[in-house]
Amino acid sequence: MRNFIVLFLIVFTACNQQHGVDYQQYFMPQDSGVQTGGVKMVEIATPKGKFHVWTKRIGNNPRMKILLLHGGPGATHEFFECFESFLPKEGIELIEYDQLESYYSEQPNDSSFWTMEHYVEEVEQVRQALQLDSTNFYLLGHSWGGMLAIDYALKYQQHIKGLIISDMMASMTSYAAYNKTLRAQMRKSLVDSLEAYENNGQYGDSTYQALVMNEYYKKHICVLPEWPEAVNRCFKHLNPAVYVTMQGPSEFKPGGRLINWDRTGDLPRIKVPTLTIGAKFDTMDPEHMKWMSTQVQNGSNVYCPEGSHFSCWDDQKHYFPGLIAFMKRVDEERSGKN
Repeated sequence: MRNFIVLFLIVFTACNQQHGVDYQQYFMPQDSGVQTGGVKMVEIATPKGKFHVWTKRIGNNPRMKILLLHGGPGATHEFFECFESFLPKEGIELIEYDQLESYYSEQPNDSSFWTMEHYVEEVEQVRQALQLDSTNFYLLGHSWGGMLAIDYALKYQQHIKGLIISDMMASMTSYAAYNKTLRAQMRKSLVDSLEAYENNGQYGDSTYQALVMNEYYKKHICVLPEWPEAVNRCFKHLNPAVYVTMQGPSEFKPGGRLINWDRTGDLPRIKVPTLTIGAKFDTMDPEHMKWMSTQVQNGSNVYCPEGSHFSCWDDQKHYFPGLIAFMKRVDEERSGKN
């Protein structure tokens, strides 16, 4: 066992020194005083006072730090726990984060915060508090987090080293259209049943919820036969008020405050290296996400042929090698210019 540990340390150091970190440096505490396992409540200022959002840092790499923006809206960082099995061993510093109103952050229950504009400024304050900048700051957004990452980049891309848009299309209109395409593939009797509940506004009905879970979520959200505990915990901790207000009453009925969100025409303004990630069984059209990578100025795409909307869980063998290769390539290109 001792020999194995020594071998691990040698391999870790050899693989990661070229990317600005060695084993000892990676695991070096970043704060003095009581150690919290990397957890820090970051203070953010709003027009209605100051609040705190939950963050957790794993590792230390002065050149590669990735901040993860969870989906929902109203979900949690728990969705990203699988990243802990892949990124630290590559020497990549990992930062998990719960947005305001999410389970581990403060929840003022104030709908005036539930806007794209608020969350863009919140991410910027988190960036500043964690001292992330264009020499090290990778930003990854999944689903709603992908929308947020795009809007953040359009305003603050001067601070970003690399941008990753995971399982998210560039407009709600396109998303809704693809949703209809997937729905049309269902048997007619099922569609009729869904519409009966939807026409009466019965989105919370247990039968409707079971139909959506068994006939849609298990085929397009996560195709694993048994959902990971972290995924189930993330759903358990979802803030439904934020989700419905911003996203709409159901995955089948996109709406809410984000209904008119469309950045297809703005993608060419994104100059930083950008990776889009799509999957075969996703609720988002993987061809659209591939197209997005051609619209930004420096884009690339990863396709997960066995994955769904949660491709970081159900197609890890394509998702993580593609993500890690992108981050290291951007780091090497930047280092070569300096």
